[in-house]
Amino acid sequence: MTETNVPSALRYTAEHEWVEQTGPTTVRIGITDFAQDALGDVVFVQLPATDDQVEKGESFAEVESTKSVSDIYGPLDGTVSGVNDALESSPETVNSDPYGAGWLVEITVADEATLGTALAEMLDADGYRAVIEG
Repeated sequence: MTETNVPSALRYTAEHEWVEQTGPTTVRIGITDFAQDALGDVVFVQLPATDDQVEKGESFAEVESTKSVSDIYGPLDGTVSGVNDALESSPETVNSDPYGAGWLVEITVADEATLGTALAEMLDADGYRAVIEG
């Protein structure tokens, strides 16, 4: 088995989403290398619209692969402020570059304190490795 890439600069959920803070109140979200590998070849990504609300723990997007359809869950509460439209024509980017060009959405939260608390509650790289290595 190849080693799963788990960048230390990101935060993670047990549902295999990664979160990167991109501004004082914004984060970028995608699925982890482990998740894309488990899914197999991604053939379609259904993303929310800009200004849609995302709730922590609730499904806000879907990633469809040759094996299955998987819900993507909100790692925190916020408003969709950016969507990776490139995935519409190239969903396989989720497989080839899950932490870069394969990002899914950007979310804006109400304030910096809310974001800081939400990020602190998420898994760090070591915590996520413990989840996937069982």
